Amino acid sequence: MSTPSLIPFFLSTLILGLASSTPSSAAAPVPTAKPSPLVFPVKKDAATNQYYTTLQLGTPATAMNGVLDLAGEYTWLDCSGYESSSYRPVHCNSSRCEAAGGLSCNGCYGPTRPGCTNDTCGVYAASPFLDVILGSGLAVDVLALHSPDGIKYKSASKFQQFAFSCVDDGSDWAKGLSKSTKGIVALARNPASLPTELSTQLNLPRTFAICLPSSSSGSTHGDLYVGGGPYIRPPIKKDLVKTLLRTQLLVNPVKRAPVYSEGEPSDEYFVDVTSIKVDLAPISFKSSILAIDKNGIGGTKIGTLTPYTVLHSAIFRPLVNEFTKKAMDRKIKKASPVAPFGVCFDAKMVRSGKAGPDVPAIVLVLQGNVQWRMEGANSMVRVSKDVMCLGFVDGGSKPRTAVVIGAHQMEDNLVEFDVGSSTFGFSNSLLLQNSSCSSRP
Repeated sequence: MSTPSLIPFFLSTLILGLASSTPSSAAAPVPTAKPSPLVFPVKKDAATNQYYTTLQLGTPATAMNGVLDLAGEYTWLDCSGYESSSYRPVHCNSSRCEAAGGLSCNGCYGPTRPGCTNDTCGVYAASPFLDVILGSGLAVDVLALHSPDGIKYKSASKFQQFAFSCVDDGSDWAKGLSKSTKGIVALARNPASLPTELSTQLNLPRTFAICLPSSSSGSTHGDLYVGGGPYIRPPIKKDLVKTLLRTQLLVNPVKRAPVYSEGEPSDEYFVDVTSIKVDLAPISFKSSILAIDKNGIGGTKIGTLTPYTVLHSAIFRPLVNEFTKKAMDRKIKKASPVAPFGVCFDAKMVRSGKAGPDVPAIVLVLQGNVQWRMEGANSMVRVSKDVMCLGFVDGGSKPRTAVVIGAHQMEDNLVEFDVGSSTFGFSNSLLLQNSSCSSRP
């Protein structure tokens, strides 16, 4: 068995310590092809409302499913039973370990195997559903890559040195994750996250985009793009990258657990929401709640592991009140609330529209007066045949983050994180253009 260390969550605020040649002036420039962007399939697990992608890893290739986490810093996978002739542990004194923020040298008792090697770069695997972090070994292996061709995937190429944290016998560690998955695919700004690593190593733009599917059908999938567009979602013929609404990405000056250095900024994704409307009516609350203070409290972040948008109580209450008023103006009757939602309605009274239930729209007004309009498909959740609820959740009066935009609100929206230019782009609901984020394989 491997001997990784389990570190209590309250001790995880650790203080981390921590050439290119010049061509001859006489040499003619060699033209280089523009690197192709990459694409990975995204599936929805109906039981957990989690979204995962498939990594084709190793030699021979093994399909490893990992849940997408916008806050995840290290991709980690349960390596029990994993066999690959191209698997290589990263040595703890190597430059690769230092660049990844290695914490220690890991050892192992028992036969050598993936996730169980000596003198291995120790990093941490963080589970979003457990109050511990796991010291585990960093490894590299071959990763199959595809480029987009419309909604089709081009034949695979191979990336030889994809780094991930290999957890030996991690079945208990994966508690809370979809049963279809074996770990986390990290998407944060961290240098070791999947989009950052691939962009850096393959000279791609530091941009990635997600199209989360609303369907959990096994015959369809959404997409995770790395390296920018084009983004083609039939029957829309034009590249969506040219039509995205854009606002600034913010940096929260204070990083939170599981592991951080004092004074280190967050590598999660924050945007500046300046106000919130129901249809055309702004709701009333103290706007200072939406600002990020010096302690990192407040603001708005985007999270794929948050199923439904979570709001500070001072925002949630007036939103529910205004939405209920406007819904009742449309002759939509209330129903008994169903946890975790604060207000529910008689589904028989709700008409169907082009973008889901025909209800008042929730509008997030972002920096630059850019408006993210959430139609019924993104604002409502059907909890039974006869009841549907407003898919926003009360986060209490003292949340660390005032607004956490959840995954349900992103479904069938193309959202782009351009880390290079610190901008966030979004399409609004593709359903309004007779499209979606559910493509057929």
